[in-house]
Amino acid sequence: MSAKHPIVGITGASGAGTSTAVKAFMRLFEELGLKGALVEGDAFHAYDRQQLRRTLERARIRAENFSLFAPGANLLERLEGLLREYGEHGTGMIRHYLHRDEEAAAARQAPGTFTPWERLPAGTDLLFYEGLHGAYVGDEVNIAAHMDLLIGVTPVINLEWIQKLKRDTDERGYHPEEVTRTILRRMPDYVNYIVPQFSRTDVNFQRVPLVDTSNPFALREIPLSEESLVVIHFNEHSRVHADFELLLREVPGAFRSHAQTLVVPGPQQEHAMELIFKPAVRRLIEARDLARAA
Repeated sequence: MSAKHPIVGITGASGAGTSTAVKAFMRLFEELGLKGALVEGDAFHAYDRQQLRRTLERARIRAENFSLFAPGANLLERLEGLLREYGEHGTGMIRHYLHRDEEAAAARQAPGTFTPWERLPAGTDLLFYEGLHGAYVGDEVNIAAHMDLLIGVTPVINLEWIQKLKRDTDERGYHPEEVTRTILRRMPDYVNYIVPQFSRTDVNFQRVPLVDTSNPFALREIPLSEESLVVIHFNEHSRVHADFELLLREVPGAFRSHAQTLVVPGPQQEHAMELIFKPAVRRLIEARDLARAA
């Protein structure tokens, strides 16, 4: 962590809905007049799409478990190096993973490949990470230690699977059977490497559907926000001030279910995020300004 160059992270599995939180934060940065350097966790996978397929086939033949959730399938040392360099100097090297045909065409590359490494744009106010490992802690790497603010996005598991199935079939061209096999294959790594991160975050957002999701593998539409509640939990070590009186007053339909937990209607999630994180981001920027002036 560095007061001069703050870092905010959102962590969540593929299909968890982190993109919704990213959009909320980008609007918040724009409202506050801040220039954020967006870092995508996918850019730090160790394999492009073709390499991944070959690696998965070798693992299948050897009866080995393999998934991108595991630290060994990612360049986490390089990610930590970026976060360290940004915290110290406000600089670092990034690249992008090209998921879709249109973004690949714009980069004149094949889908499923990485763009070349390049320097972050100069003059950013903070770094904003979104990906699988924002709160990862291992024997050799500690990503969480570099974060000044950590948010977890982790819907109930059936909803996470529905969202992944829908996204990967509609946007990435996978067959439902392929997506189901991926979910099954990566489950041990999900339990060992993804779930523990949500105990290290400052605040977790967990969307709970109010409609039947008992069979998430029957391809169906994602439940609407109007058909959901969002459980917002402040961990005991949270660096975010939980102003429950303000939230209960300003968020329609909000109620407190636990000493550290607020529940809001699905459509109110982004409004609640703004109320929670605007003062938190402002404090980071104020601390930055003081540190740079010292």
